[in-house]
Amino acid sequence: MTVNGAASREVTAQAEVTGEAVGRVLGTQAASPLSFWVGLEPGKVVQLDDVVVTRRDVPGYGPVLVAGVVTTVEARHEGAAYDSDVFLIAEGALPAAVVEVAEVRVTRVEPEVFVPPLPGSKVFLATAGDRDQALYFDVMDRRIPIGMGRDGQPLYANFDFLDGTRGAHVSISGVSGVATKTSFATFLLYSIFNSGVLEGEAANTKALIFSVKGEDLLFLDHDNLRLDDKARDAYARLGLPAKPFGSVHVFAPPRPGDPNGVPHVSARTQGVSSFFWTLTEFCEEELLRFVFADADDERAGYSLLVGQVAARLNAWAEPVGDGGAVMVQGTACRTFSDLVELLSDQLQDEATRQQWTGSQTPLGTVNAFLRRLRSAVRALSPIVRGDLPFYRNHSVKTSDAQVTIVDLHNLPERAQRFVVGVVLRGEFHRKESSGTARPLLFVVLDELNKYAPREGDSPIKEILLDVAERGRSLGVILIGAQQTASEVERRIVSNSAVRVAGRLDPAEAARSEYGWLPPAVRERATIAKPGTMFVAQPEIPVPLAVAFPFPAWATRPSEAAAQPVKAGADPFQGLPGVEEDIPPF
Repeated sequence: MTVNGAASREVTAQAEVTGEAVGRVLGTQAASPLSFWVGLEPGKVVQLDDVVVTRRDVPGYGPVLVAGVVTTVEARHEGAAYDSDVFLIAEGALPAAVVEVAEVRVTRVEPEVFVPPLPGSKVFLATAGDRDQALYFDVMDRRIPIGMGRDGQPLYANFDFLDGTRGAHVSISGVSGVATKTSFATFLLYSIFNSGVLEGEAANTKALIFSVKGEDLLFLDHDNLRLDDKARDAYARLGLPAKPFGSVHVFAPPRPGDPNGVPHVSARTQGVSSFFWTLTEFCEEELLRFVFADADDERAGYSLLVGQVAARLNAWAEPVGDGGAVMVQGTACRTFSDLVELLSDQLQDEATRQQWTGSQTPLGTVNAFLRRLRSAVRALSPIVRGDLPFYRNHSVKTSDAQVTIVDLHNLPERAQRFVVGVVLRGEFHRKESSGTARPLLFVVLDELNKYAPREGDSPIKEILLDVAERGRSLGVILIGAQQTASEVERRIVSNSAVRVAGRLDPAEAARSEYGWLPPAVRERATIAKPGTMFVAQPEIPVPLAVAFPFPAWATRPSEAAAQPVKAGADPFQGLPGVEEDIPPF
């Protein structure tokens, strides 16, 4: 009676399962509410990342679903005692059976009656509702597609953990050139903008992307000529249109030595504006501290001197003319070099030094400050100047388009730090003053380990920490990418609700910062192909292996399709320098 009763309960518990039966729960390995092993039936195959379910009828609770993700698959000869037995078995001289088993890490128990699945219970590949339940997709009220699983079905992320409702920020790690970090970040943005999750806020939600790798990101609003039908089908299954970003504005630094401030780009001619800061803005906004944006600068003895000199420039600099030049202590400065020479003269003169430093500052400290300042002249002269008309639009702003790209690849690293720091500070202060978190601003920043290193302090690191810790409440969401998460400030990584890893260096994968990856997944990450990412989010106990589709937008100039010219549009609009030329009268 007991056996028959158990059998009838098993039939009841499995009655609602519609997927393919692949095996049974093993009895030779201990099963727990957290993991169990499955013996595969002959001819059945499961692979890593497959979602499987089993059910158990628990007295007093009824059928309990136990669902999980396959994390290990093994095959062995059952009956072999020695390694050399494999040859005898293959020749038929020794009887043995090939057995395949899979380890399953439990993701969900529904209802939450934490009992182990019973040995011998049938295990099924999860389909439809069971798969959604196993991966918590059924409880995601606002979900965005992040790619395909190995079963070819869509995978999702809960937008509540991206927009600040329950969490925010994304950390993406992986080997440069192989991990496709930037490609995944742009696909994530595209999914957010086009999945419908933003509803009426979609038009006003903005993205700010800092581009440091050539001109590859300057064509997000161009169709990709390499997009094929297979990729279009993938977008259709994800519920996304296969098209480029609809609204993009590119900002680039002026060409060095160009008197008209023409944007320093070569491949793109439309929708590009040059950006720079006038000397007036440099002094009024105390931007000197961003000239010293390295962590080494904060450890140096002149860090206090930087603040004192910046305060004096704020108090004493007076605008001159309409080009953004300044008058300081009776001397006119029209270039960044002029300003540096003025500071050098004032600080090296014993009669005026104390007026600038506010105290007795050792000459060695002053000289160290000046050496560092002089080394910045070549890097910053194109973007800090007072020789162009002040009324021209020259500021980076996110209000003109849904996606704003700040191109940095033609700037030296010193200037890149300056731009990132100043632009981030400006946008963060703008969001603070708005008094509301909506509409959201997504900030995509690659090489995060360079701007927010584990050791030391800098003005940029302070801003990024502020974004990581307070950005959620202000509607500023950081999507940071880095080769090595172990070299990024811990508080920034730990505040990221969604963590992503592409191909990882084996030594890096062994670091504690990747503790969110199970051991088997860490090993897989060292051989992952481009386009495969491992995504962890708070609701799902295991990271998901995601394959995101080929970009529908151009990722390099050679992929960009020409944009049609609108009827009645000015054919000369957007050509380098045309819009910015000073009228000759």
